[in-house]
Amino acid sequence: MANKKGRTKESKTKATSKLRSASPSSRYGLSETDLDQMGESTDSSGPRSATSSPAESEKGSEGAIVSADVDSSPIGEDYLKLENAGRSALEGTKFGKDFGIRSHREMFQKIEDTFRFCAECKKLPQDLMDPAALRRCKRCQNVYYCGVSCQKVNWPTHKAFCKKLQLAAIDRLVEWLVFRGVLPFTTCAWTRQPHELTGWGDWFSMQENLEYELDKVLESDHMRILWSNAGKPRPEDPDLKESVKRVTSEFLSRPLTIGFGLKTFGLNPLKQPLTIHVVGASHTETLNARVTDMDELARMFSGNQGLEVVMVGPEVIRGDISRPPLKALGPKGRVYLSAYKELYHIFWESMVETREAARPDLVVGFHPGPCHRGLTLCPHSDLELKYSLQILAELECHIITSGANPWCSLKPEQVQSCPNKLPVYCNGYYAAFLGAVEEPREGEDVEEEEEQLSHRPL
Repeated sequence: MANKKGRTKESKTKATSKLRSASPSSRYGLSETDLDQMGESTDSSGPRSATSSPAESEKGSEGAIVSADVDSSPIGEDYLKLENAGRSALEGTKFGKDFGIRSHREMFQKIEDTFRFCAECKKLPQDLMDPAALRRCKRCQNVYYCGVSCQKVNWPTHKAFCKKLQLAAIDRLVEWLVFRGVLPFTTCAWTRQPHELTGWGDWFSMQENLEYELDKVLESDHMRILWSNAGKPRPEDPDLKESVKRVTSEFLSRPLTIGFGLKTFGLNPLKQPLTIHVVGASHTETLNARVTDMDELARMFSGNQGLEVVMVGPEVIRGDISRPPLKALGPKGRVYLSAYKELYHIFWESMVETREAARPDLVVGFHPGPCHRGLTLCPHSDLELKYSLQILAELECHIITSGANPWCSLKPEQVQSCPNKLPVYCNGYYAAFLGAVEEPREGEDVEEEEEQLSHRPL
């Protein structure tokens, strides 16, 4: 359901999907139980399923495409509660106290415990006579072994991934600075047009104060607290700076990908106000979210006529962005970010059709989840993207374009239950397509109705 305002006689709707290609198990997920403790509830299948129900897909969320990487291994299941405890504490929620976490050191240890199992024989600490026998690889500081014999057997496999896993281990800790408000660092005004940028290299080259901002992050109190309590040696400053850049790229990947979607469909925010719906939004997008989180989109389109981004999903976490969506035009030159906790088809019927929310110009889906007919894709790789496009073709969607996302996150995510695999990256691939919408009802003057809607006061 991505109807272009003022053009509802068209039988196609604009939508794009920017696919998250990282396993959520290595990120800051909350379980359904944890969400209930926060006073929230979820209608989906759990913390790793942030998609909509089949009923939602039948109601016309045609452009809301997401991806899935569900970790259902015994190791993942055994450690899910422990992982959630550590993640929750890391994010600054109340669960740190609930799980007996009394210090930063214990908090980081809880997170590290979710990765503590032998990479070769898969034994957990409780399976060993001496749990302390698990030792980390000295190179990557990430993968564990229960003994020298397992390490020797596993080395031919591990050596191909050791360097990437070292980066993942550093980034996993540096990401805490996002939840402390240290990251992302302050970015500069865009000095080039969006179409002139081909990716992160061009974006970083525009940051005139980059070295100053990176130094400020490295010298911050939170960076000191992190490495004083992480239980690992602090990396060299050049390595830390690269980590800060990778973590920043993941944070900014969403707004820049939305901008990429607007360009793909020829939607120009400089000529008209635009509304974007992000469907399947969950705690990944909304936990500790700030109303300024999409401001890079405003810098991307400086002088825009008003941009509105509405996060919609049953797992949305209430917070600063839990405010009503706009009924009409947004504030010029800015991005108005809001969130609505509900299935998308219910949001559409209760808010959009009743004119309590503006119709979207673009629908975007970021978050992973199991596939449901007509709604989801699973492109973690070019092969899965190929299969996903076949599904779209079977659904008679008109595919505009697809491929590698130029604003893919640079931050590697390891597969938690089997670390010796190539890491994956958030928002790695995309598919942009037109999906069918309901035909206007007989005798209904839709153009006049939408014209009135677009000029209603806020």
